[in-house]
Amino acid sequence: MSVTRESRPVAICVIGAGSTYTPELVEGLIDAAPGLTVRELVLVDINRERLDILGGLAQRMFSAAGQHVPVRLTEDRREGIEGADFVLNQIRVGGQAARIRDEKTGRRHNVVGQETTGPGGFAKALRTIPVALSIAADIRQLSPNAWMINFSNPAGMVTESLLRFGGVKVMGLCNSPFGLQTEIARVLGVNTDEVRMDYVGLNHLSWVRSISVAGEDMTEEVVQKITHSRYDSDDAFDRELIESLGMIPSSYLRYFYHQEKVLSEQREGKATRGEAVWEIEQSLLEQYRDPALCCKPPLLEKRGGAHYSTLAVSLVSSIHNDTRQVHIVDTINNDAMPDLPDNVSVELPSVIDGAGAHAMTVGHLPFSIRGLVQHVKAYEELTIEAAITGEERAALLALNENPLVPSFETARALWQDIKNENGEFLPTFREGVAV
Repeated sequence: MSVTRESRPVAICVIGAGSTYTPELVEGLIDAAPGLTVRELVLVDINRERLDILGGLAQRMFSAAGQHVPVRLTEDRREGIEGADFVLNQIRVGGQAARIRDEKTGRRHNVVGQETTGPGGFAKALRTIPVALSIAADIRQLSPNAWMINFSNPAGMVTESLLRFGGVKVMGLCNSPFGLQTEIARVLGVNTDEVRMDYVGLNHLSWVRSISVAGEDMTEEVVQKITHSRYDSDDAFDRELIESLGMIPSSYLRYFYHQEKVLSEQREGKATRGEAVWEIEQSLLEQYRDPALCCKPPLLEKRGGAHYSTLAVSLVSSIHNDTRQVHIVDTINNDAMPDLPDNVSVELPSVIDGAGAHAMTVGHLPFSIRGLVQHVKAYEELTIEAAITGEERAALLALNENPLVPSFETARALWQDIKNENGEFLPTFREGVAV
């Protein structure tokens, strides 16, 4: 008797499973049954201690839910990939220590110190892209029909490198769009799934151009309500900016729109976000060690990554079950956004089916955001070139092209520090590392 596509159990491999986010994913898999049946969950990580901690909690969570899902732990990435239907990439090359170093490098040069934008995002891309491509090479050899879902930041650049050079079926996923949808639903007092967003842009550089509920345009109401609520806090957007744009920007656009304010806050010398996350992770890992713990602890909400479980599992299910549901993902442009080249990664609403992500056409961008999107995309393309080729010329030009780097002199000084601080993680540049 043949097994239908919808009922066929899947094998899922998670690379970087020592992440404290992993219980979110396990919770999502538990909630998704029986629509998505997991034949095996393979957790892969190079840190054996964290792998054992997270693996033990995952096994306890499945048992507590009455689900008999085999959980296999391995430090051998190839062993985990072989036979997988889905490979979920959530690696952090260099760990939180590298993130904190990136943040402080930015501060030292009086530029935005953040993990996915500015020079911090550049350094993380150089560390991450070569490893992501090596994972893709293993998938091509061991599980050529598997889907690779990328969660690793900077998600747009990592996904684009995989789309262009990885040779695998891949798309990227970020929780930020759904977080924005949830916030809009809260402001309107409706359920999240009732909100329809005309969402455009790149990963961590996006806007909601219009909003509707049950076919009614609610954009102006949302703009007015948001400017008098969340957007009135010290760390949010200026009211006049939101009203002038007539759009809702991603929270990451604060680094571009209010750069001077961000820099002023950095100069106060408070702990970086990475340092705060490191403290939270230590507490989480201590809780995860408890053999009596069999569910996701409340503290995980402070780690970030809200809705990860919902989004990741829903996307896997949409691909596996060929649902044609719409998800906002990082995928190939293919003229969906005609202001950018066809072969780059964009973050757009896309129809998801068994063949992958089909970005919905959004047309030309408004003048008020078009230039910034094109500017950042040029920086991203140079960064990907640098990560793959190891050419210092491309690295220096990428930093110089980044809108958050004020001058060539600053770009050059940043590159020297980034190169020195990340030498062990930048094999393509190893021969040129400054001493």
